[in-house]
Amino acid sequence: MKKILFSLLLVSFSTSIFSQSKIEKLLEKHFPGITINKLESSDHFKQEYELLIPQKVDHFSKNSENFTQRVFLYHYDFKAPVVYVTEGYSARQKHYELSEILKSNQIQVEYRFFGKSKPQSNDYKYLTNDQAMEDLHRLRKVFGKIYKKEWITTGISKGGTTCLIYKSKYPKDSKVAVPYVAPLPFSQTDQRCDEAILTNGSEACREKLEDFQHLALDHREALIQKLDSLAVVDSISFDRIGTAAAVEYAVLEFTFSFWQWGHSCDKVGLNISVDSIFNTINQMVGFDFYSDKTCEYFEPSYYQFMKENGYYAFIHQPFKSKLKALKRFDNLPFAPQDLDLSMDQDYLKYVRVWLYHNGDKIIHVQGEYDPWGACGFQPPKNQDALLMTKPKGDHRTRISSFSKEDQNIIYNKLDQWLKAKIHPLESKKV
Repeated sequence: MKKILFSLLLVSFSTSIFSQSKIEKLLEKHFPGITINKLESSDHFKQEYELLIPQKVDHFSKNSENFTQRVFLYHYDFKAPVVYVTEGYSARQKHYELSEILKSNQIQVEYRFFGKSKPQSNDYKYLTNDQAMEDLHRLRKVFGKIYKKEWITTGISKGGTTCLIYKSKYPKDSKVAVPYVAPLPFSQTDQRCDEAILTNGSEACREKLEDFQHLALDHREALIQKLDSLAVVDSISFDRIGTAAAVEYAVLEFTFSFWQWGHSCDKVGLNISVDSIFNTINQMVGFDFYSDKTCEYFEPSYYQFMKENGYYAFIHQPFKSKLKALKRFDNLPFAPQDLDLSMDQDYLKYVRVWLYHNGDKIIHVQGEYDPWGACGFQPPKNQDALLMTKPKGDHRTRISSFSKEDQNIIYNKLDQWLKAKIHPLESKKV
């Protein structure tokens, strides 16, 4: 009996080693120079890896230097579909709900100039959507030699924008796309975000939020002193913009963050102390968002927002007489200051036009109260696409956020387009 048990264990162990060895050998075969770091696997995935893959800094030059791009691979089965995650920033080991729904493999690509995917030269002229699309396309072609079933692209926020741009540039690289809260702004300061903020929720709530902003600015000096103290205690530096500007930016950002992250008006008080005002802003916006460390992390994205992707500005007219540190009321100061930041407004226009005429088999997931949703794509009625908007939803809206009935609408479309077995999610409150 012991011999039989030992034999069975040996066979099981050998099979595991063979499976692991097979995927690693395939990766080394198809990606010369790759670094493979094995990670702990969970859920339905059998192996998970952090991959560091050589890529060209400039895909349009034969003599380009290389950089290393981080990719997370979650292997389930060679015969299963692939959920291809187009990140907009750095990447971390994370399982996406579509992978669970489809019991798929998952490949997650970190965006160039973020995390471990920074070219040594750090030359922003190579931080363009076109270069990033070539990153994705090259990886898709090579991984496609390993995984030959259906590919589904997905991304969230800036990653959702990346997903839509990628679909417009290389439509045959995926059969279905599922972008979440994916904005396609018209300009560096898209006014549609303001319109959402000024119409979301009840009039009483919107008035309360504006009154809170006035209250905060009335206590501007005390808030600055508190932020100065916090910076010392937590060793946070604000040398780039200063604590006075950080307080004013946070007050202007307050309503955008409030609606973006689905906060409750009940959590905003008016007859409160300076400490409570400070804590409310810190909870809903986060003063450290304007710290040197955070500004450095997001600088590449602000460069792209200003140059190609578009962004939003701050509603400031009601507070202008109380603002002393800010010289302008947009996000340009967070982008690199020594570069041309004029925007190519035709870039996303091409994407919107392409989507209007060719955007079939795309599920657009939005939250009703998310200001970014105002910049989301609205598919025409005759298109074989799906727009799912969660009532009162925010930037965290996912398929699992919807009711069972609405989830089934999504599952039916996925089944219709992919002919794949669907594994329904548990609904969650968001």
